[in-house]
Amino acid sequence: MGVAIGAACRDRTVAFASTFAAFFTRAFDQLRMGAISQTNLNCCGSHAGISIGEDGPSQMALEDLALFRSIPGCTVFYPSDAVSMEYAVQIAANTKGICFIRSSRPNTPVLYKNDEPFKVGQAKVVVSHTDDKVLLIGCGVTLHEAVKAAEELGKTGIHARVIDPFTIKPLDRAVIEHAKACGGRVVTVEDHYPEGGIGDAVCSLLAEEKGVVVKKLAVKSIPRSGPASVLLEKFEIDAKAIVKAATQILSM
Repeated sequence: MGVAIGAACRDRTVAFASTFAAFFTRAFDQLRMGAISQTNLNCCGSHAGISIGEDGPSQMALEDLALFRSIPGCTVFYPSDAVSMEYAVQIAANTKGICFIRSSRPNTPVLYKNDEPFKVGQAKVVVSHTDDKVLLIGCGVTLHEAVKAAEELGKTGIHARVIDPFTIKPLDRAVIEHAKACGGRVVTVEDHYPEGGIGDAVCSLLAEEKGVVVKKLAVKSIPRSGPASVLLEKFEIDAKAIVKAATQILSM
């Protein structure tokens, strides 16, 4: 990390430092000082969250979004498929300051066409209807779970809008209008601890908006090793949990 920060500060290369996202916690001091040095370092963190499964909690990045969101001037990317990942790398390489790209281990479906345009601070609407009742926000594996949940809710006559933020910092301010269009009912779901992640970013954005309620789904205790699908269900960040949360917020 120190070498990458130094090389980037000297503009000698477009530096990418890559490891399991959990291990960046060991380099927080270098990252903090890198921000002060105005480095253009790019960090790629893989194996994020409980969805890595059998590797266990020591390898599961569940604090990384909070870490990188706390760094001044840091841009935090959270791509959800192969196409958005490619664009995240390209954009990060051309973005000033520290950039963090969070990636998941499981295979996920491709959501976007190869020529889909992506920009920092610009979210994507993945599912929408004219009479949406609840807004679902997820990234990576949880975005795909949110899509499944929207399909299940649709079968009961409840239309849900699904948003892919693409960048968690900065977060697209259009989320405010999407929340209002869905009656002020928002469910965030993330493969991360509740503190400092997607839910907190959304709550910060919506803090001064009247009539908006946010229900946060996250990994609320120290996880364990196991199959990814089993862990997503146990820690209530899968499609079934999202349907339950959406139903609860609609009854409030």
